Amino acid sequence: MYKIAAYLAKIYRNRIMYVLIINAGSSSVKFTLFRKDKVQVVVDGLVERIGRNGTAVHYQNSGKDRITWKTPVADARRAVRLIAELLTDKACGVLRSKEEIAAIGHRVVHGGEKINSSVIIDARVKQIIKECFPLAPLHNPPNLDGIEACEIIFQQVRQVAVFDTAFHTTLPQYAYLYGLPYALYKEDKIRRYGFHGTSHKYVSHIAAEIINRPIETLKIVTCHLGNGCSITAIDGGRSIDTSMGFTPLEGLLMGTRCGDIDPAVVFYLMAHKRLDLKQINDLFNKQSGLLGLAGIGSSDLRDILEARESGNRQADTAVRVFVYRIKKYIGAYAFAMGAIDAVVFTGGIGENSPLIRQMVCQDLEELGIVIDPEENADPKKTCFEIQGKAGTVKILVIPTDEEKEIALQTLKLLSA
Repeated sequence: MYKIAAYLAKIYRNRIMYVLIINAGSSSVKFTLFRKDKVQVVVDGLVERIGRNGTAVHYQNSGKDRITWKTPVADARRAVRLIAELLTDKACGVLRSKEEIAAIGHRVVHGGEKINSSVIIDARVKQIIKECFPLAPLHNPPNLDGIEACEIIFQQVRQVAVFDTAFHTTLPQYAYLYGLPYALYKEDKIRRYGFHGTSHKYVSHIAAEIINRPIETLKIVTCHLGNGCSITAIDGGRSIDTSMGFTPLEGLLMGTRCGDIDPAVVFYLMAHKRLDLKQINDLFNKQSGLLGLAGIGSSDLRDILEARESGNRQADTAVRVFVYRIKKYIGAYAFAMGAIDAVVFTGGIGENSPLIRQMVCQDLEELGIVIDPEENADPKKTCFEIQGKAGTVKILVIPTDEEKEIALQTLKLLSA
């Protein structure tokens, strides 16, 4: 009996274990499977259009072609069950059984003020996620659905929640309070929360590795530029200010969001355009930003830049507004921290648009921000420095990897 037990223990010790990352949205579940020992992607995929006609499943085993097919998927529970079946499938799977999953990390958007780090999920954590439903009505409910689906499908696996807002809980009170009656903060928790925290944290730590200095000694401005955009001031590894606020609407110009705006515009639209609150919400969140300003029927910056190159002056104006907002925030945060050691570009636009990076950094020599045109334009690089020799500020392009950051935080929490 002892020999059998020792043999089984040896097999268990030598068995490769995995971490599954789940990002459940309102109509999709994105999943990534990492090897636990190397934090290396083994499988990634997406179940989209859940509960609708034409539900599609995308699945890629590392090193193999991505496969896509359509199949009815009614809800998040069925999506998670399908993911488990795929991961253990004899033809395309990589797991012999679900027991090879050591932990599951979940992306959750909003943790309010009660959660300031990644946490092992229990009844209290789920209750806090529910309490934040009014603050993130499009994200927290499906995030919780994904958690509860995994609890059913992977009953013995420990689960961790990693919150987008957690990184920004270090904001000082003077940075997160609005100029409203204090009672609205105390009673209704109206304040700046910030988002994209997982991305900002990940790229700031990679930046510290590239610069080869402890992050505690650095003052970094991270620019997450994609369809949604935000900028964060990171002083000594701590977020001290960020552009998104009570919701992801505040801050930079984005794909379809207006960003910073005079609140009185709401009253004007109600009084003179007879718009109701839903129409105004849709206008600010879905019809504005680059889409509304450029007027070409697309929010994709690539399309807008193409129109600009063809002489479209409105598209050119939209790009200039987009860039100007970014420059303003970089300058504001440099002064808020008293100095700046590095500017980081990440996200789909930040990583892939040399023109936007060049425009943002233009005429900032007095701040020590000088770009090297050749390094900036090099299409072969993925994680690199683009500052010129005369610059005193590091300018870095770093691909974000929120799934890996969630996996790292999950493993760190469970190992502790």
